Amino acid sequence: MSRKRHYLWWQRGVVYQIYPRSFQDSNGDGVGDLPGIVQRLDYLRWLGVDAIWISPIYPSPMKDFGYDVADYRGIHPLFGSLDDFDRLTAEAHARGLKVILDFVPNHSSDQHAWFRESRASRDSAKRDWYLWRDPARNGGPPNNWLSNFGGPAWTFDEATGQYYYHAFLPEQPDLNWRNPEVVAAMLDVLRFWLERGVDGFRVDVIWHLIKDAHFRDNPENPEWTPGSHPFQAVLPVYTADRPEVHEVIAEMRRVFDEYEERVLIGEIYLPLERLVTYYGQNGSGAHLPFNFQLVLAPWDARHIAALIEEYEHALPPGGWPNWVLGNHDNHRIATRVGTAQARVAAMLLLTLRGTPTLYYGDEIGMRDVDIPPERIQDPFEKNVPGKGLGRDPERTPMQWDGSAGAGFSTAEPWLPLSVDYRAVNVEAERDDPSSMLSLNRRLLALRRGSPALEVGGFEPLEAEGDVLAYVRRAEDGAEAFLVALNLGSTAHRLDAAALAGVVAVSTHLDREGERVGGQIRLRPDEGLVIRLDP
Repeated sequence: MSRKRHYLWWQRGVVYQIYPRSFQDSNGDGVGDLPGIVQRLDYLRWLGVDAIWISPIYPSPMKDFGYDVADYRGIHPLFGSLDDFDRLTAEAHARGLKVILDFVPNHSSDQHAWFRESRASRDSAKRDWYLWRDPARNGGPPNNWLSNFGGPAWTFDEATGQYYYHAFLPEQPDLNWRNPEVVAAMLDVLRFWLERGVDGFRVDVIWHLIKDAHFRDNPENPEWTPGSHPFQAVLPVYTADRPEVHEVIAEMRRVFDEYEERVLIGEIYLPLERLVTYYGQNGSGAHLPFNFQLVLAPWDARHIAALIEEYEHALPPGGWPNWVLGNHDNHRIATRVGTAQARVAAMLLLTLRGTPTLYYGDEIGMRDVDIPPERIQDPFEKNVPGKGLGRDPERTPMQWDGSAGAGFSTAEPWLPLSVDYRAVNVEAERDDPSSMLSLNRRLLALRRGSPALEVGGFEPLEAEGDVLAYVRRAEDGAEAFLVALNLGSTAHRLDAAALAGVVAVSTHLDREGERVGGQIRLRPDEGLVIRLDP
């Protein structure tokens, strides 16, 4: 008899991303904070998620809203204190919620003590902690590398006569991960937080950590056209996804393995064949290299069916899948596919095989918010204006109720509220049995403890047109669900002649208990989760 496989919490569970500036303001300054998150932990437990991932909360000049870290071992006063963080961790754990933090290892703030020392002199003990180069023969930048946020990736330092490299803002100099002292210092940062009880990290731009040792020019992009994103004028062959990066990730992974059931999640925007290499050899890589295919793909059933199958086949032995519908860097799902299809998308996310990540506010159907020019905060939009690259629209305050500040703050929020917040909010949807929030909660409840939906196998079903269908089956075969999703706005029928069962959840929340089989009717923009007969 084969032994039953043991699954870890991060394989069974659902991750909920919190953008802390926008979740809950507890002190009336218009910006969310750690005590505010504590206030809402009971909601998250009620919703049915298993872990919270909190975007950066470290001390920072906030040039890139926390992704420019000035101290890796502290908490920005805007968000609270280390005591507040310890309380948050304790309160979350008391409710059965895991806590995941952001780790931003590719670059620090230019205000970090390390960079100040590095910049002080060419002879500084920390000079090699960052990437410094002499000017080119013409006095300009050392090579053609470009910033992801627009413009050159090199800034000249008058005092020392060299350029330093920054993949993002000039205020975000890249650390030199080829320097063993940098590696040791950053691994100690991980241990500092893991010792405080953090259950895992999402590692920012993990595929950027190592750059070409010879600082060669990136090749020109033959498909780039003037007027499009300036960063894409060259192909980042020598600035990202370098082979040596896997050695660095393996060192990180060894730190995680010193602790029990901690999870290493890597932010990676790469083609699928490159993405899966970040699982590493024999468990040496990230537990979960973030899979953004549903964020980036066209909303088309045949396309999505193909990418799911391709992803499943590309996973290395032992590699656990994961899925993401939205995050702080991309337009909200309800904006991308519309309100009706956002329900279908929620059903897809929470029934695919693997670990789902749910972005705050998506559970109530929040949409992008139009940001007036005078309220723009994101440096990306300011550096490359008019291209729609700004990320403020998907980072607006959580809509808790219909009061003046949407229950988020008693002050003017740091970003404007949505015009629909009086109707689209937790309080309005909580007791509405047909709401988006009720749908998400029902799906999360169905998933919890289900051998088929949490950890079962994935079997694609043949379907046509706008219909996407698959079966999730428990390892022992005792439980199975058919998921049928209509990604279109016209009615369809799914031919499932050999399958029959009872509707467990429908996206309209009005067909539960209905017996179906054979030709399964799907209304426009409708999805069904059907508990199959044994």
